[in-house]
Amino acid sequence: MNIKQTLLVVLLSYNLSYSQTKLNLELKTELDSIYKADQIIREYVDESTLDSRKSEIESELGYKFANINDAYIIMAKNDSINIRRIEILILKHGYAGKSLVGEPTNETMWYVIQHSNKIKKYYPLIEKAGIENELPKKLVAKMYDRILVEDGKEQVYGTQGRYVLIKNKKTGIDQLFKYIQPIENPDTVNDRRKKMGFKTTVEENALAMGITYREYTFKDLEKIFKENDIIN
Repeated sequence: MNIKQTLLVVLLSYNLSYSQTKLNLELKTELDSIYKADQIIREYVDESTLDSRKSEIESELGYKFANINDAYIIMAKNDSINIRRIEILILKHGYAGKSLVGEPTNETMWYVIQHSNKIKKYYPLIEKAGIENELPKKLVAKMYDRILVEDGKEQVYGTQGRYVLIKNKKTGIDQLFKYIQPIENPDTVNDRRKKMGFKTTVEENALAMGITYREYTFKDLEKIFKENDIIN
């Protein structure tokens, strides 16, 4: 290796070290702790989680869930605590993005906000973080879709699905109706997804959620729910 190459290696190493020391490590540690609190019970209630892993989670938490509803109640309480912690950090630091806490810790605030009732309040902050490349744009898209769906509007990126237990009025048979919420201009949704950094199509994303994709309009859904009784 010649002197020029050696200097280049030293410079690259210095830049990497410098970029790492610029991170707010105290904030990163706190956010990593919040992220674990946000995710661990969600892992517990996930149907794909093995019983052995559920036992490990209970050991980590020092709490044995009486049943699955108990887990959901605790999760809701944790979500309330987490959003309060995040709001305090936002007041102090703004959105904790990639340049402040690194990846993937830069996604923690997004997750907590997404699991709260404060989405509309903080969406402008999330959108700004995406524009400034502090947060993956696909996460911005997911939150935007969530807002649209909650407002009873068509989503843009096809990220939001729903499971509804219904009873057929004619047969009396119960079934789980799984669908992707109506999408604005569905013919071009995959182009929009690609621009926002999604690696999957709307069809592939639906399958990952256990849903066989089909284009539904609000009129389609209205007809289905009129022909069936919604149980839950």
